[in-house]
Amino acid sequence: MAVEKKQRDPNAKKAPGKKDSPKKEAPAKKTAPAKKTPKPAPLVVRASSRYVRVAPRKARLVADQVRGLNIDQARALLQFSPRGAARDIGKLIESAAANAENNHDLIADEMRVAEITVDEGPTLRRYRPRALGRATPINKRTSHIAVALSPEGELA
Repeated sequence: MAVEKKQRDPNAKKAPGKKDSPKKEAPAKKTAPAKKTPKPAPLVVRASSRYVRVAPRKARLVADQVRGLNIDQARALLQFSPRGAARDIGKLIESAAANAENNHDLIADEMRVAEITVDEGPTLRRYRPRALGRATPINKRTSHIAVALSPEGELA
């Protein structure tokens, strides 16, 4: 049993509401714009320290002070800061400066703190015994600190 397709009569009327749309021509092909040579990524030297035993909220106070500073200015500020997180952030900046000198052949004193982020690490949960047999939780928070240094002329 062969099924035959009915051929449509071009003179036959269409059902009302359906209009015969004119066939659209294929749009002209767009010419591709000239490719621009990508700019080289600005040189960024990174260092990170994870699971630092300081609360992120307290470390961010110090990080906000050194963000954007020249390395020498950041070292001076951190050296005389009374905050505990200043010592950890100071060590991390020194490590990033050593990475710049040893791995990238840059002069560390000509670098600046382009980025510094303090993220939350895992919390150590401890309990303190209290009166009447109760116990209250003590949260010992940790931080993940990341520093990015760049040469002073470049913005990262």
